[in-house]
Amino acid sequence: MTDRKLTTTQPPEAGGNPAARNHGDAPDGPEANPRRRWMGILARADINDLESAWNALEHKPNYEFLRGPETGLVMVRGRAGNVGKRFNLGEMAVTRCAVRLEDETVGLSWVMGRSKRKAELTAAFDGLLQNEALRPLLEARVLAPLDERRQLRLAQQRTLAEETTVDFFTLVRGS
Repeated sequence: MTDRKLTTTQPPEAGGNPAARNHGDAPDGPEANPRRRWMGILARADINDLESAWNALEHKPNYEFLRGPETGLVMVRGRAGNVGKRFNLGEMAVTRCAVRLEDETVGLSWVMGRSKRKAELTAAFDGLLQNEALRPLLEARVLAPLDERRQLRLAQQRTLAEETTVDFFTLVRGS
């Protein structure tokens, strides 16, 4: 009997996490991967904002479900101080969807929560944004406003949190 060694094509710095893989020598970050950027904006957008953006489209493409919206659970992992040993934080509900547009483009989505409509719209927008000719228009009319609304909501939350911040101070005892 011979010993077998398990080999992977994954770089050692990825640490076993498929999401952390950086294929080739490509730079990492939203500028290097526009699809990662737009999927982040769509996944974090409010469902009402997505509905408004969809309704504002002049030409809504027909699409069929490759995988209808379905909800499940994923394990969320964390690290103490972002450097410590990984631990299971808990489970989170996610909804995924896959659609095929009329031009055969496949749009995918994984969104936090149980909103099937949000997963459907995100997958449809993903498919539309893959079209090089439509992307500049969609970036200006859909992604930029969605990102601005999200940034505004975050700023409002920060302002509210700062208003309720309590500054504690201690007196030094002795000399």
